[in-house]
Amino acid sequence: MTVDRLAIANGTRVAPVRRDRRSLAKDKSKKWREVMVSRPDVVEPNRFVVLGVLFVAYTINFIDLQIFSILAVPIKADLKLTDTQLGLLGGLAFAILYSTLAIPLAVLADRTSRTWVITGALVVLSGFTALCGAAANFWQLFLCRLGVGVGEAGGTAPSFAIIADYFPGNNQAKAFAIYSLGIPLGAALGVLLGGYIAAAGDWRTAFVVIGLAGMPLALIFRRLVPEPARDEPSSATACRLGHVFAVLAAKRSFWWLSFAAGVSAMLGYGLAFWLPSLMRRSFGLTLIETSQFYGFLLLIGGGAGVLLGGWLGDRFGNRDRGAYARLSAVALVGAVPLFAAGVLSSSAIAAFALFVIPQALVVFYLAPVFSAVQHLVAAPMRATASACFLFINNLIGLGGGAFVLGALSDALTARYGDEALRYAVLIALVFYLIGAALFALAVKPLREEWLD
Repeated sequence: MTVDRLAIANGTRVAPVRRDRRSLAKDKSKKWREVMVSRPDVVEPNRFVVLGVLFVAYTINFIDLQIFSILAVPIKADLKLTDTQLGLLGGLAFAILYSTLAIPLAVLADRTSRTWVITGALVVLSGFTALCGAAANFWQLFLCRLGVGVGEAGGTAPSFAIIADYFPGNNQAKAFAIYSLGIPLGAALGVLLGGYIAAAGDWRTAFVVIGLAGMPLALIFRRLVPEPARDEPSSATACRLGHVFAVLAAKRSFWWLSFAAGVSAMLGYGLAFWLPSLMRRSFGLTLIETSQFYGFLLLIGGGAGVLLGGWLGDRFGNRDRGAYARLSAVALVGAVPLFAAGVLSSSAIAAFALFVIPQALVVFYLAPVFSAVQHLVAAPMRATASACFLFINNLIGLGGGAFVLGALSDALTARYGDEALRYAVLIALVFYLIGAALFALAVKPLREEWLD
């Protein structure tokens, strides 16, 4: 027998209760959740370490994802590919299994261990990234990119749920902003490292080095990230896929947020893949110059936008839940004219100056929307709900973005020649305006359907 001295009610200590060890262990996760909900000032041990490790893992994910874009030109020349084939490799090949497996892996994570699912995903992701360096033709590289998608599928949604569990208070969007910094930082490092490694060796070496470098992180992650406390009695029923689908299907805000993020990500991922090629074709930059241009653009603009989104999301969203969607809509509208001016500029210096602010604005929505999705369902459903959101987001964004821009570039080649990609990007900016309109439609239902 042992004495339970953890019970807390309304901030006051309750008299000790004698309990056996099995009962104490069974209720441990419930007690910690009650402490965190009733006492937001109480900080769970190591939660900032957990957030830091999740951030590093997310950064590795985007290094492995983004490295392909900076290597697109040498890959195209070596394997004799068209822009349409490059677009398939950069988008659809990755998105097919990333989108479809994310939901079953999230259900597995909700029912078992989120940290073990993420650990396995890191191993698969890094392994298939390294195997990309051995591909000898389009189809071999396509299969390797499918494998990278499998690795990505198991990491993001469970990470969302872990962050929501460790940071349940009014600063949740800020926590998601720190985590989401992995997107611009990982993309920037993928571009910079990929460019330098390829310049020193070749594109195959870059894949092998980056892929193998991610392997040790899986062991570090498993050691440093404990499974967060969850309410065991409700988890088994709440995590049934059909039940989660039914809850989400009834919420208009889920659909507006998902399709808004998907349409926005469609152009975001498309630009992430094709902008390096645009800088080489239309602005005459070398491989190293392109990696520096895009890498610093992501670090400066992308980093600032993600952090600003988290800070403003919490500042205004805590007073009006609809602000999470409204601010995202305003940011996308403001990005379009500046992006268009950058695409039409005649020098790389002018393009960089014009791209910095819109690069911040188009990633502004990440932290507010990621946080909002966590509050459309009960806590035990969060990984599965996040996977449903990411399924829509990535199937549209990853699956369509790179492919649509590549196909549009091929279609415009007869008229514009080497400048076809420039005009393809310019036309595609309409997707940000569509995304803004969809975010605006989410404002009112988000206020009504938010769960604290």
